[in-house]
Amino acid sequence: MAPRSPERGRLYRRCDFRRPDGRQFGASCPKLKGLSRHGSWAFAVDLPSADGRRKPHCRSGFPTRKAAHAALEHALSCERTGLHCDEHLTLAAYLTDWLRTKEEALKPTTFVRYRDYVRAGLIPSFGRIALQDLRPRHIIAWQEAELARGRGRTTVYRIGAALSSALGTAVRARLIPDNPCRHAMTPRPAAQERICWNPTQAAAFLRHNHTHYADQLADLFELLLGTGMRRGEALGLHWTDVHLPEKTLLVRWNLTAVNNNRLYLGHPKTKASRNWVSLSPRVIAALERQAALARADQPLDTPLEGLVFCQPDGCPLRPQGVLSVLRQRSAELGLPRIGVHDLRHTAATIMISSRVPLAVVSKTLRHSTLSTTVNLYGHLLPYAARDAVTAIDKALSRADRTHYQTAAVSDDQAA
Repeated sequence: MAPRSPERGRLYRRCDFRRPDGRQFGASCPKLKGLSRHGSWAFAVDLPSADGRRKPHCRSGFPTRKAAHAALEHALSCERTGLHCDEHLTLAAYLTDWLRTKEEALKPTTFVRYRDYVRAGLIPSFGRIALQDLRPRHIIAWQEAELARGRGRTTVYRIGAALSSALGTAVRARLIPDNPCRHAMTPRPAAQERICWNPTQAAAFLRHNHTHYADQLADLFELLLGTGMRRGEALGLHWTDVHLPEKTLLVRWNLTAVNNNRLYLGHPKTKASRNWVSLSPRVIAALERQAALARADQPLDTPLEGLVFCQPDGCPLRPQGVLSVLRQRSAELGLPRIGVHDLRHTAATIMISSRVPLAVVSKTLRHSTLSTTVNLYGHLLPYAARDAVTAIDKALSRADRTHYQTAAVSDDQAA
């Protein structure tokens, strides 16, 4: 059954062949008369404009009248819902443009990761699909195909999360009505269990460094374990932010490696991360050793400048090099294999197991919220659960004792 005529707009056949003067025949081609199948179907509709002028919206090339009618209805639906209707905008074009807008907003390391996800994963898989035609079934099929060929679940999830972020921007820009990833993405894979050292292992590692190496990396590991600072924060630490008399330092910079190649000195991870850090006597001693080495080649009264931990020429240490040294020296002691960031988790574990209040731990680690600390380290608080139920038991028992004592006094008075 042929679709009924639209309430707005019109459907017509047109010819794409050209006249001798180069212009297309369009709707005036004589071969379109009668029941001829010559040409293709098209639609035209006037859309409202801000200046009140006529704004025709025309599309052609549809094989049947039914297809042209559906396209017209879609255009009118986009007008009613406020969507920007562009059936020619492919995901490849949209994602490329989205990346350009993100380059200034994201940190270099994050942008490079998004760029790799888009160029190597998303565009080859979805690039030819029109943005408005992407459906959850496309995303589900892509996830299944990636997992079937051996791609890790975490990697697939992260690529999908980048796509979801891009589509969320498209929803806010009214390019599409809904984010299809919301109905298709698999749940976030469970994080791998963090491996931390206990205090005995951490102390043995630090002794080994000072006894057999006594270099700046030994002091760097002392700083990381003694404060819970992130690797990039320690490698980006400047002498102007170290205040040894006050036993504090200020975290203002974060050093990262883009693609394990280009070094980038930027701001810390979050606003809460840019904060003061208290220093213990062990950490102060480590920083004093580094200060003495830095002053060896300059006058005593000259204030220290530049990076605290750096190469002989003042250039930053490479994060990958720090990891390699950590792995090498921990292997010499037979300690569990961990990463540099796990030293931060080790510091947190030691504080929590020593019954430091969780609010103080959160402040020391410079987490944005207390809930972040609870989510990361709540499983390390069995003593807190025991203390909680013990407190309930004591409160109930105390209430019982008060009740019985009051009842006994009442009985004595009655007697």
